[in-house]
Amino acid sequence: MSLVIKNARIITPAGVQSRGWLLCQQGRIAARGSGDAPTPDGATVLEAAGQTLLPGFVDVHVHGGDGVDTMDADPAALATMARFFARHGVTSFLATTWTDTPARTTAALAAIRQAQGRQPGGATLLGAHLEGPYLNPAKGGAQNLSQIRRATRAEALPWLDTGVIKLLSLAPEYEENHWLIVECRTRGITVSAAHTDATFEQARQAIDLGITHATHTFNAMPPLHHRDPGVLGAVLGSAVVRCELIADNVHVHPGSMAILWRLKRPNQLILITDAIRAAGQPDGVYPVDERQVTVQDGSARLPDGTLAGSTLTMERALWHLMQATGEPLENVWQCASLNPAKAIHVANQKGSIEIGKDADLVLVDDGLAVQTTIIGGEVVYQKAARP
Repeated sequence: MSLVIKNARIITPAGVQSRGWLLCQQGRIAARGSGDAPTPDGATVLEAAGQTLLPGFVDVHVHGGDGVDTMDADPAALATMARFFARHGVTSFLATTWTDTPARTTAALAAIRQAQGRQPGGATLLGAHLEGPYLNPAKGGAQNLSQIRRATRAEALPWLDTGVIKLLSLAPEYEENHWLIVECRTRGITVSAAHTDATFEQARQAIDLGITHATHTFNAMPPLHHRDPGVLGAVLGSAVVRCELIADNVHVHPGSMAILWRLKRPNQLILITDAIRAAGQPDGVYPVDERQVTVQDGSARLPDGTLAGSTLTMERALWHLMQATGEPLENVWQCASLNPAKAIHVANQKGSIEIGKDADLVLVDDGLAVQTTIIGGEVVYQKAARP
């Protein structure tokens, strides 16, 4: 099956291609150029009409959406999430867990293992992001504080043995968690500093052990102080740590987004949604384990006011980053695609528009509204035309 996209503004690592065309064959990007597009026999032709063609977004930290959640431990729920994400330009994702009981976490990972791969009509489920339970309750945020614990081999090794965990978030200040950092590094699993009260020195030690990622930077960690830089100072100053950002203008002020961009641009800033089951749903009350989250004006909070994930979608995250930094799309696109792909070691296949990579693509208008999502060279979503 062949697909030709023509008359697109194509953003690639090499720059912007005006009036460009792109040929997808057998699920991969086969060729691209400028001007008149070729039309192989039997190919489907997609007229971009000047819209911008980007690599599909890769969300490495997302809990749910469209009314369902990873912790539902249901392959059907994961498929629902995948279809919802595709409507917002996400072509690959990691289903992200919450801190919970061993049994519920095991069940969630089993469902991810069962469903892993391309979802019908939706994004590709690349695996799991295990957020917790090995966190610091002092910075627990919306995690279930009663289930936060230190890492033990008896519990964690069987989870790693499932083969689905691609990213693991933990509090690096606890020596009991250090063996897990080393074990994950050995297995090629990315480890992230998360929900942490680590000192600068503790964080630097964990980076030396193998941490290369920071979970929702600024959130669930102490603020930067000039005499006590803490974990935030360590990750901001590290040359090897990529930093996640929830760019919803709720979790992080645009001014702080701009600072993070200037420190980590262009290759070490990763946009995430941290979205929960309420994403794509109206304001109201939604369950998180035995607790409830109230969503009002798109902001999700526990009864005590604690932020509990987001209702953000990836195209809005990218738009907010552009507005916060004043940067054009061609300077920030990789934060939603190539950088997360690099973080979880799939950039040889995904994350940029290059010959031979998976034909995971998204067409957006000038306001970054998603018009068409393509996964493996197949159109899985097209915005309905106005009557």
